[in-house]
Parts: sequence; C-alpha cells; structure tokens
Amino acid sequence: MTWTLNTLATWCGAEVKPQEKDISVNHITFDSRKVQEGSLFVALCGQRVDGHDFAQSAKEKGAVAVLVEHPVDVEIPQLVVENTAKAFGAMAAGYRKSLPISVVGITGSVGKTSTKEMVAAVLESTYRTSKTKENHNNDLGLPMTILSMEEDTQMAVLEMGMNHFGEMAYLTSIARPNIAVITNIGTAHIEFLGSREGILQAKMEIMQSMDDDAVAVFNGDEPLLWNLKDSEVHKKYYFGVENTACHVVAEDIQPMDGGIRFRVRGFGQEFEVFLPTEGMHTVYNALAAITVGLLRKVKPEKIQIALSNFKNVGMRQKISVEKGMTIIADCYNAGPESMEAALHVLGDHKTEGKRIAVLGDMLELGTRSQAEHYRIGRFAASQADLLYVYGTNSDRMITGAVTGGMEKSCCQHFTTHEAMAEKLRAVAKEGDVLLFKGSRGMRMEHVLQLFLEDHQG
Repeated sequence: MTWTLNTLATWCGAEVKPQEKDISVNHITFDSRKVQEGSLFVALCGQRVDGHDFAQSAKEKGAVAVLVEHPVDVEIPQLVVENTAKAFGAMAAGYRKSLPISVVGITGSVGKTSTKEMVAAVLESTYRTSKTKENHNNDLGLPMTILSMEEDTQMAVLEMGMNHFGEMAYLTSIARPNIAVITNIGTAHIEFLGSREGILQAKMEIMQSMDDDAVAVFNGDEPLLWNLKDSEVHKKYYFGVENTACHVVAEDIQPMDGGIRFRVRGFGQEFEVFLPTEGMHTVYNALAAITVGLLRKVKPEKIQIALSNFKNVGMRQKISVEKGMTIIADCYNAGPESMEAALHVLGDHKTEGKRIAVLGDMLELGTRSQAEHYRIGRFAASQADLLYVYGTNSDRMITGAVTGGMEKSCCQHFTTHEAMAEKLRAVAKEGDVLLFKGSRGMRMEHVLQLFLEDHQG
C-alpha cells in the first residue's frame, strides 16, 4: 500500500513538482494525531478547526507531503486542490479502480452495520476481505476505509450511509460496488427525505455508478424494493422470509436460548443456520450475508460456521447478565423499525421477572415524530411491563402505551439520565430483563452506565 506522490496527484487533479513526483506515500490521513512516517496529511476545512493549521505538526510527525486548498508556510511538498475533502474522495476512487477487487456496498434504513459485519464474516471464510471499521460510512469515512485496504484485498465490504439526496450518489461514485445490498426502506432520515418513497429514491442512488454486470441484493419482503424486480437496470437477487418467491428464503425459524435457528433455501442449496443473536431482524441481516456469500461461491458449510460465530460490534444489541438481571444494550441508534425490533427481543425474552423498556427519543423523524413515538408506545405496551422514557418527544410513547393497555403507573417520563438511573435502581430486581435503546444523541448508554455503577458493590 505505497503510492507515489505523482499517482495521488493524478487521481485528485493536483500538480506536483518534477523533483517530488517519486516521493513515496504509505499512509493517508486527515487526523493530525494519526500522522506517521510516510503519511500524506489531508488538511480539511471544518466548521471549528482548519486542518491547514496543523501542517507543521504533521511534518514534525513524519508526513512527507500535505494536501491543501492553499499553499501553507511549511517546507514540505504540497498538493494544492480546490477542495481537499473532494480530492480525498478522488484519491480513494483512483485507488479502488486500480485494485482487482469485488466491492459489496451496503445501505438501508436499519441494520447496515450488523449486515456489513455478517457479510464480511461470510466472505472472510473464503477471501482476503476488508471492511468498514466501526461506522465510517460517510463522505470521509468511506474514502478512509478504501485507502486503508491492503493491495492484496480480494473483497471489500463497505457500509454506505446518507441522510440527504445526492450523498449516496457521491459515495457510490467512489466505491463502485459490484454488489449493492439494500437491507430495507424504513423511516430513518425521513425529516430530510420527505417520505419512504423519497428514502427509496435516495438509497437507489447506490446503483448509479455500478458497472453493467454489477448486481443488487434486496430485501424481498419490502414492497418498495420488490416492485423494482422487473426494472431493466442491473440483475436483482432477493432474500426474504414471508415472500417465498425470493431467491433466498429463511424457513422454520425457531427462537432459542442464546440465539435463533432457521433453514435457508436458495440457489439450489438448502442448509441450517444458527445465529447467536436474538430477533427476527437479525435473520434478515443474515439472509443478506448468505445471499452475497452464495453469489460469490462461498460454500454453505463455511457460511454456517461464520454466522454461528458472529459477534455484533459497538453498542448494537449486546445481551449480558449483570447482578442477576439481563441487560439488552442497543444504544447506538434508533428509528421506528429498529425500536420495534428491539422491543420484540425484549418481549420474546424468557423471564419470570419484569420486562423493563428504557427508551430515548427517536430523532430525525420530522413531522412523523409524534405519530411514530405514539405508535412505538402502543407496541411497547404489548412487550414490556414497565416503560421508562427520556427526551422531548418520548412522552408520546407514554400516551401510546396507556392507550395500548399499559397502566399509567407503569410508565414514567424523565428529563435527566440521573433521574432515570435512580428510578431503575429502585425498581429493577434480579431476574428482570432491561432494554436500553434510543437515538445516538440520547446517549442511553450513559443511563445504563449510571445504573450499573450504582449496582456494583
């Protein structure tokens, strides 16, 4: 993974001095703290920090060149471009095009990261595979992921996120997926995209820069995606549970202690899969991974092993036992679809104790916010014994829960994390099951942390 400065300049449209063309670059970063010997430092212009101010620091840490929007007063080779962020993306596009790899691009309203991890786990069983680290799925994270790939990579699994029109088109122009996966069409970011049809339109931008022989892998239980099956652009393969006309179908789904088991039928194959995760939504994530794996000729027995050893990442549905209580920590983010799925997990969890839903606001729902919080509250009434909510919109969950049959004394709205944790300390007992979930900005993991800290001896 070494480039000449001339190669990088060619990719991003910059000029380089003749005597600097053969300088070797082995690392590219826009974070001055991560500069190392041989780095190209990308000076981004942020709202609060201007990367140009760190050019001297980057040189002192070993940078061999800088990418800038105007010359800086530092004795170091400089590639000057109009927009360093776009140039960063252009370099990633150039590197991706130079590699003989197959790229799987993954998007959807919910489940992107878990699906990405499952797809990567399946492909890693057969190919040298790179994947998006954490949730680096935006206009900076995606290029960073690509430019970090080793030259011998065979498969790249890239998560691609967006919340406005045009953003996915930009990402796909860089990644150029050979397989485009759309997990579902929900209501996340509907505030900016107007409707589920608008969300579909924005997600479908992932197809814009794909080669003619590239294919799509879609959720066939989603009518908005199934209705695209006869469109002429790109071959489409579908996975599903309810729609048995899909290419890959899950059957005989059986929730079990510590996971879920089901049979897969598709592409002339039939085999059993065990997932060490809970909830029907994880079956869909696995089906996407299985479909990609079978399309790339991964043997069923390798798919079985990869998925049976799957472990989720970050703050996504971590189930543990603390002080005799089962904790379902799913604090990374939340929308109506993922909130409903998490409540399903809570309701299906076997226990002789109480089921306690500890929920925060779902953000970026626009004019649908009140209705969606109310609907989730009604559903929570059928899955939880107690409902504790936090945030400016979540009081509508209580209204929905009471309408759905939950006693008002079993619901409470909180304005601080501390008050919420204090209430949990008073009511949660050994044998109870607690679900913690909310949008990223609600920081529900902090409530969990406060609650667990005060339960430690």
